[in-house]
Amino acid sequence: MSKPTDSKKTKIITVFAPAKINLFLHLTGKLSNGYHTLDSLVSFADIGDHISIEPAKSFSFHVTGEFAESFNNDEKASCIDGGNLVIKAARGLSQIVDKALNVKITLTKNLPLASGIGGGSSDAAATIWGLQEFWGLAHDANYMPSLTKKLGADVPVCLYCRPSLMRGIGDEITPAPEMPEIPILLINPLVSCSTADIFLHHNGDFKKDISLPDKFSSANDLVKTLESLDNDLFNPSIKLVPEISNIMNALSTQQKCIFSRMSGSGATCFGLFETMKDAQQSAENIAKDNPDWWIKTGWLNRPERY
Repeated sequence: MSKPTDSKKTKIITVFAPAKINLFLHLTGKLSNGYHTLDSLVSFADIGDHISIEPAKSFSFHVTGEFAESFNNDEKASCIDGGNLVIKAARGLSQIVDKALNVKITLTKNLPLASGIGGGSSDAAATIWGLQEFWGLAHDANYMPSLTKKLGADVPVCLYCRPSLMRGIGDEITPAPEMPEIPILLINPLVSCSTADIFLHHNGDFKKDISLPDKFSSANDLVKTLESLDNDLFNPSIKLVPEISNIMNALSTQQKCIFSRMSGSGATCFGLFETMKDAQQSAENIAKDNPDWWIKTGWLNRPERY
């Protein structure tokens, strides 16, 4: 949610950029341009990054937070040159609406990089939303679809920031069935997982779009449906990042975990639970044996809304 802070001298907009979770992900085809089409149920967690925007004499971009140092020197240089998605989003919007980009943008990076939970896309979406608030622009402007699609396949659904069905190349978004809030445990081995490389290792088998019920009344109701579905990128992912298998094995040993799966193209995996106490206890259990993993608990379907 954007939080304006107004004073006589300063106006600061802060926007939460939640982790995107693919509850299932099926590949349905491959286009002539090399892009894959998909069918995926997406939801968001109350675990994520933050974008803050404040007035400045000229544009600047800064990164703080747990994973600020994860950007290597080349990535830091590309941030300055505009390679980072936050900068691309900011400059893209400013050019479309003809607004001077006289702002300081700070990204608080709490999510691991290249982790299959849409961190960069969510950051870009939060930047667009925040700048629209900052400049007093309409959020449903007709330039939005082309801007978000140009930035990346996950940016449109991250901007929508609600449980969704994603189809096409990520640009066909419809509301998901109604779902309850569910305790979730996220685990990443802190090994980056290249989405492009994962898709290259997919075996080429494709599925048809599925039909879902209008509502999932409980976590267990959702799990019954998810158990019949897959993440088609799981097998190619574990070939490139074998540690994903260790995470899934660790989740399988937790008696209170009612469902587990890898999200997106990895390497983040998630477990669903009936109570937050169960999720937190499982997080403690797994952390004891795996102190080098990134492990976070939170709520699915309870992000801080825009």
